[in-house]
Amino acid sequence: MLAQRISLLSGSGTATAREAATRAAATGCQIIDLAAGEVIIQPPSSVREGAIAAIKAGTNRYTDSIGLSPLRKKVAEKLSAETGLAWNAEDIVITAGAKQGLLDAALAVLDPGDEVIIIRPYWPTFPSQVLLAGARPVFVDAHAPTYIPDVDAIGGAITRHTKAIIINSPNNPTGAVYDRAILRAIGDLAINYQLWIVSDECYSSFVFTGARHESILMAYPELRSRTILVNAFSKELAITGWRLGYFAAPPEIVSATKKLQSHTTSNPNVIAQYAILHHLQVGDGRFELEMHQRLSQARNTGLLILSGLHDVTIPGAKGSFFFYLDLSSLVTSLPDRGLVRSTDDIARLLLEETGVASVAGRAFGDVNGLRLSFGAPPHLLESGLKRVVETLNRLKTTEEVAYTS
Repeated sequence: MLAQRISLLSGSGTATAREAATRAAATGCQIIDLAAGEVIIQPPSSVREGAIAAIKAGTNRYTDSIGLSPLRKKVAEKLSAETGLAWNAEDIVITAGAKQGLLDAALAVLDPGDEVIIIRPYWPTFPSQVLLAGARPVFVDAHAPTYIPDVDAIGGAITRHTKAIIINSPNNPTGAVYDRAILRAIGDLAINYQLWIVSDECYSSFVFTGARHESILMAYPELRSRTILVNAFSKELAITGWRLGYFAAPPEIVSATKKLQSHTTSNPNVIAQYAILHHLQVGDGRFELEMHQRLSQARNTGLLILSGLHDVTIPGAKGSFFFYLDLSSLVTSLPDRGLVRSTDDIARLLLEETGVASVAGRAFGDVNGLRLSFGAPPHLLESGLKRVVETLNRLKTTEEVAYTS
């Protein structure tokens, strides 16, 4: 018999979408994958060179459980430059991807019976890890079209059991970017109720509104003693499979994580650590700039194509690299007994009939949404989005025909 905690977990909706796309491709179908949470591009040469050099040097031994000291120092320097706050190696933990960093945070601060506020739509890992820690997720909805949370609603969800708030800006899946006013208002709640803030900033390199990413600690430095900033190199350097992330946190969290990681992964992948260290030592920022430019152009092209949608509001897509469509008006206009009655059905239809993989919003706790990645190769993205627009625009007519025939 399996442990009870396994029953608390649902499968990853994003992973399920990728698996469905893989199965379809295996049958010979030409699939355009707009489901993946990654940018399809060759990583920078400095990262690859660093990995190869580490392998040739016979770098095979354990490192400190929270990462190489030189790497932690370079990450601290990077974070200091980005946030304008002073960070040291002692503030930094290197993790096996951001997921491990988030789980470390949950295990370090949560006890059974605690509650954690999560903004919905959410990245599916947030509630799953809260449940694994024995705590209870409490959801506060952020609504279309902006998907910016209502701070009063967050405040109304706080009880004597509330221990933390998880925020994610730029947001996956919605692309929302929280401004300083929102960040400060959430910070006020954390201060007033003595809550932890876990800030997932994995998409911090991808803001397309003309402004740079603003961490909650840039907006509210006084929160530093109760904030855990989680980030990763996965998206920024297009190395999602390398599994290397990091977080910055108060000393007690770093100390707790040192214990946790010594009993889980022992240490993050040593080759990946040396690869990133080399990149941080010799990289000139050109790759990151070119990647941002490519995604910005993809976003502009995609928004132009999506402007042809009927009954669907054009997404904001201010950050991350996702178009998140609110299909509530479209779905409610379809016949009750039609073939398509939910965004799950729409995602299935797109895959089976047009060869476009997407992620239905149910994976993110939102039955109305549909996520499309613009991290796909540009020529495939354009073709895929055109198919999406054509399919959604004829859906109502097709459903009416199917219903009356």
